[in-house]
Amino acid sequence: MACVLVLVDHAGGTPKKATLELLCAARVLGEPAAVVAGAPGTAAALADALAAGGAETIYVAESADMDDYVVAPKVDVLASLIESESPAAVLIAAGVDGKEIAGRLAVRTGSGFLADIVDLDAGGVATQSIFGGSIVVRSRVRAGTPIFAVRPNAFSATDRAGAGTLRTVDVVVGDTSKGARITDRVVEEKGDRPELTEASVVVSGGRGVGSAEQFSLIESLADALGGAVGASRAATDAGWYPHQNQVGQTGVTVSPQLYLAVGISGAIQHRAGMQTSKTIVAINKDAEAPIFELADFGVVGDLFAVVPQLIEEIGKRR
Repeated sequence: MACVLVLVDHAGGTPKKATLELLCAARVLGEPAAVVAGAPGTAAALADALAAGGAETIYVAESADMDDYVVAPKVDVLASLIESESPAAVLIAAGVDGKEIAGRLAVRTGSGFLADIVDLDAGGVATQSIFGGSIVVRSRVRAGTPIFAVRPNAFSATDRAGAGTLRTVDVVVGDTSKGARITDRVVEEKGDRPELTEASVVVSGGRGVGSAEQFSLIESLADALGGAVGASRAATDAGWYPHQNQVGQTGVTVSPQLYLAVGISGAIQHRAGMQTSKTIVAINKDAEAPIFELADFGVVGDLFAVVPQLIEEIGKRR
């Protein structure tokens, strides 16, 4: 059985949830093989978790160049593995860096590339959400090695351990891959909430929240559910919540198991960033709000009356 390369995304010595999801998705197409591209010593911290997540093989591509430059060295590693291993496919998390890596790799290897994948079948047919989520299509790569950029939360990570056999890869970073060097890093302060793109539960607030101070109600609901906090464009443009938390066509795209839209009308710009969520719940006092056309469950009411009751009820059931 041919291997399926999965580029490992990690932080603090732990593989990100999206990577473990990709290892499960890889089993649909072949034998999962994790690719760790990082500074020396990176793979040692990740190996056990990757094996537990299903990696049969762990390719160790370690070099200082991996952290000194932007995304191009990872493209070099993947291109080399495509040539030497002839994988059935390459899976990459569909984040900002992931899509750039996938696009560069496709050009480098003359392969087909499909983005925003939400499902895969054994025949290599991918289900995509395109045009801001308004159309769902099924596509197949017809040239080279299929390269898939898969949305986080599209697959469920399951406990199916793999052998986790370590294989060292020679890293050769070409001069053309050193055009953009990283000169400084700033560590963003984070709380206990999960990352927005990886969270299984997302609670987003919109114009109906009314102010930055009242976004604490959205945060309280998210914390009660163990979820992340999102916001509509109207809320971020008003300065009520940071722009990096904006969900929508010009913000972050999320596909959680549960999405709560609180005080959000449901304009197409916002819907484009969340309508592939598995279950959508809307709370809005306007019964004609477009978000109700998309929601699986809807509550017509004042969010300042509904949300506190919801938080209280969640607390009773914990």
